[in-house]
Amino acid sequence: MLLAAASLRAGAPVYVALWFDTEDYIEPVADDAALRIARDLTGLGVRATFKVVGEKARVLEQRGRWDVVRALALHDIGYHSNFHSVQPTPALYLRDLGYVEGAAEFERREGPGALDLARIFGVRPSCYGQPGNSWAPQSNAALRHMGIPVYLDEGSQVGLNDQPFWYGGLLHVYNMGRFQLRAPLDGDEPVAKSNERFERAAAELASHGGGVISIYYHPTEFVTTEFWDAVNFAKGANPERTAWRRPRRRTEAESERCYGILHDYVAHAKDVPDVRFVTARELLQLYGSPAPGTAERARIAAHLSARQTFLVAEDGALSAADMLLSLLGMQPEVVDGPATRIASNLDGASIPRAAFERAKTDAVSFIRANKRLPAAVWIGADKLSIGDFAATLAGDDEAAAEILVRRANLEFEKYFSNEPRKAFDWPIHPEGFSAPELLELGKLQGWTLKPARLR
Repeated sequence: MLLAAASLRAGAPVYVALWFDTEDYIEPVADDAALRIARDLTGLGVRATFKVVGEKARVLEQRGRWDVVRALALHDIGYHSNFHSVQPTPALYLRDLGYVEGAAEFERREGPGALDLARIFGVRPSCYGQPGNSWAPQSNAALRHMGIPVYLDEGSQVGLNDQPFWYGGLLHVYNMGRFQLRAPLDGDEPVAKSNERFERAAAELASHGGGVISIYYHPTEFVTTEFWDAVNFAKGANPERTAWRRPRRRTEAESERCYGILHDYVAHAKDVPDVRFVTARELLQLYGSPAPGTAERARIAAHLSARQTFLVAEDGALSAADMLLSLLGMQPEVVDGPATRIASNLDGASIPRAAFERAKTDAVSFIRANKRLPAAVWIGADKLSIGDFAATLAGDDEAAAEILVRRANLEFEKYFSNEPRKAFDWPIHPEGFSAPELLELGKLQGWTLKPARLR
């Protein structure tokens, strides 16, 4: 008997995103693993998301593995970077670049792989996820330009209540915490314990209006005992292709055991009442668009003057950027956060009405021209940081001759990691790699952060 059956029957839908980082292009048997998994899931009537590395797709093409391509294409195809672990990985080449320059560099390096996936699989990738912990916020702007609307992966750099969220104009299924689950392929944990953990998570979500559970694996895990990249590219190594080594293989019996674990885990989850497996492409349909919810101007102003973070309304959520645009009289649109952090240098406690109106007009012009928030807004020869400007704008009654200057309370920054080494800890990064610059850029984009809401 299912542990949570009774409570789930009266609950809301629980959506399961099952995804596979399909990346090992060194060990040919990993091709067979992807084929086996795709066919097993098709047999169960479950569609997963296979996030394929660009080089993996090209190697499948070179090897003539059209059987694998066809089997994966029956599911959903996502993107998992162009070369994955060949140095430099995204966090390395983006750490020293700004937001705008970094977005262009990400698209230059990663765009060709996405195009190859579209050519080989016949469909534009539905989502992207970074290799390992090689995360960088500049990817958001690039992915929007590339037509990839979902960010599907795991990491600790940014997260929001263990559920999907909008960030940088993309739907993020990321940092899912207690709702990121899997049945271990190795170790002593009985399958029943994994099933019970899934049922508890599903029951919790069902009792709170529904939500998403994220489950991921790598096809190569089912046929090797070590990761293909760890034996070649660890600690920043970058050997020539002729020197690449294959990872150690599992025995056939071990592989069959692993396939059985996945099959039984998915079959059990599918039988839990109100649970539905969905792909990244379907998740976007379920969550809609990043268009903001609606709230009265007075409510927006009161919220943004006190703290700069998202506001949950009855029909959705508004990011800090959404609210700023609303107070400026602009139409809703996806914009990026500021590209850098600039401090205020305005000494006075208030701003004359005429000067503030000119500053508002200038801010609107900047946003329309650049599709991002300015780092600071000029008040004559002085400036207000974008945070101080937003708080001051929200506190303006639109009548007083002098507008009182208010200081920012960037509350959205609490949703970001402050651990620049731990957040990027990945065996492929150079030893001791730390990227505080990327976390800082990520926080600046926190103006766009808000919860995603199921339709």
